[in-house]
Amino acid sequence: MWRLGRSRLTSVPGKWRWASSGRPGCPRSDGFSSVRVGPESPSFTYVIVGAGSAGCVLANRLSENVSHSVLLLEAGPKDMFLNSTRLSWKIHMPAALTYNLCDEKYNWSYHTVPQPGMDGRVMYWPRGRLWGGSSSLNAMVYIRGHAEDYNRWQREGAEGWDYEHCLPYFQKAQTHELGPDRYRGGEGPLHVSRGKTSHPLHRAFIQAGQQAAHPFTDDMNGYQQEGVGWMDMTVYKGKRWSTASAYLRPVLSRANLKTEVKCHATRVLFDGSRAIGVEYLQNGEEKQVFAEKEVILSGGAINSPQLLMLSGVGNADDLKKLDIPVVQHLPGVGSNLQDHLEVYVQQQCTQPITLYKAQKPLHMVRIGLEWLLKHTGYGATAHLESGGFIRSRPGVRHPDIQFHFLPSQVIDHGRVSPKMEAYQVHVGPLRSTSIGWLKLKSRNPLDHPLLHPNYLSTDSDVWEFRQCVKLSREIFAQKAFDEFRGPEIQPGPSVKSDAEIDAFVRQKADSAYHPSCTCKMGGASDRMAVVDPQTRVYGLEGLRVVDASVMPSVVSGNLNAPTIMIAEKAADMIKGLPPLSAPNVPVYQSR
Repeated sequence: MWRLGRSRLTSVPGKWRWASSGRPGCPRSDGFSSVRVGPESPSFTYVIVGAGSAGCVLANRLSENVSHSVLLLEAGPKDMFLNSTRLSWKIHMPAALTYNLCDEKYNWSYHTVPQPGMDGRVMYWPRGRLWGGSSSLNAMVYIRGHAEDYNRWQREGAEGWDYEHCLPYFQKAQTHELGPDRYRGGEGPLHVSRGKTSHPLHRAFIQAGQQAAHPFTDDMNGYQQEGVGWMDMTVYKGKRWSTASAYLRPVLSRANLKTEVKCHATRVLFDGSRAIGVEYLQNGEEKQVFAEKEVILSGGAINSPQLLMLSGVGNADDLKKLDIPVVQHLPGVGSNLQDHLEVYVQQQCTQPITLYKAQKPLHMVRIGLEWLLKHTGYGATAHLESGGFIRSRPGVRHPDIQFHFLPSQVIDHGRVSPKMEAYQVHVGPLRSTSIGWLKLKSRNPLDHPLLHPNYLSTDSDVWEFRQCVKLSREIFAQKAFDEFRGPEIQPGPSVKSDAEIDAFVRQKADSAYHPSCTCKMGGASDRMAVVDPQTRVYGLEGLRVVDASVMPSVVSGNLNAPTIMIAEKAADMIKGLPPLSAPNVPVYQSR
């Protein structure tokens, strides 16, 4: 086997220097074009692809060792103004989140193929393309999922990823404003807070949930997930607290950490079965960079499997159809695609207390000025401050339906302005049985892949959505909403029968923005597993995937907090540290 000569990165205070140690690249035998290595070819201990929810964590933790050099590549821009240290207000103002969901400067703006179970609709999938990734675009809801999700991962072959071994990494990542306890952390980079608005409609939702016989929970991430209550948010001092804010920007001064933006990764470079670097496009120029220890893919549930397939790692039959030389046959790459689907149940409000007027130009200016000057007021929250987790039916071991309550109306991902004073609940099943896939459209790395989540393809998923609508209506019908309740906007009073509810869901449900599981973690006997429980890609050396794609199955809640946990745990694995554990921490079990 031929060996690539590579440069070694050394550093002096405030500077970078390339120490050449190699010779030009040698001919390749894998069918790809030659790797071009010259005396100035850059090399790092670790090359991380993607500065998102996982990549920023890894960049921080791996660069803690001053003897290791780390390069972080990001396809999008920084989360700051161009050529400035000033933060972009649209990203860091919590209430402005819908602007970023529609802005292609910061957004991959993916779309699915037409969905048979959704009346042939093409679904919009915004994903972050900037420092912080989707943690810079999301609704800042901090939810970990249920303890049983992680125990299930272990049963599915992700050895060492049970709740006992995941909880300490949630704690390690977090500083909760309410202080540490057996579930919360108190010294981590990720600041987590509770809602500050105390809006009367949030209080009404929590009271109505209890009147509908659902319990109250004072911490959905603690002992008891089940119930209604106040949600945690990744908001700190009135600003979005993305992983770029929490993990990346505080360590940019480290001499052994280098970041590059607007770098579109096109393939992983291999020497036989060993990953040795990454090829990428930057400002129209093709570049290559090399990793002395590992290449780590943290592009998320879409970009990571796409890059693997472009690099010859995936289902051999699919790769051959596109004339992509096969480096490693792994049929699970891009398979097992899972997402949370949700629908908005909306009610008119009889009092002018929703966010309807706040979204008028004059009010927006006033809110924006207060936020810019003091980081307080309506601009300092995403307003998804209350919610809940309930069970669709007796006998379910842990909650399988989630609510996010909002004192406003959202239309088409926020791309259409609200029409009236209204409030809504986002509701959807947490563990749907519909499984989809992701495939390459072409071998052009700039083409978006084909995304088929296969929504509502099973009878059980259709039934669960009926329950979601019925249980939401039941909560809105409680006494706590009597002084606010106007006519139902959607589904609307004409939608009554099961068939009519099913039709409404097919026409109106949308992604909750939780794609996952496309590079699933599993045991060696699982032919569809892509990475082992150490996050190493099967059959290859020097290559890991660390992001939401490695989840064996989607967790029961939002994905940002679990993705950060995955990166924290994987960082310890990469550094060879013993795993943390928290045995015998009690968790509420539903009767």
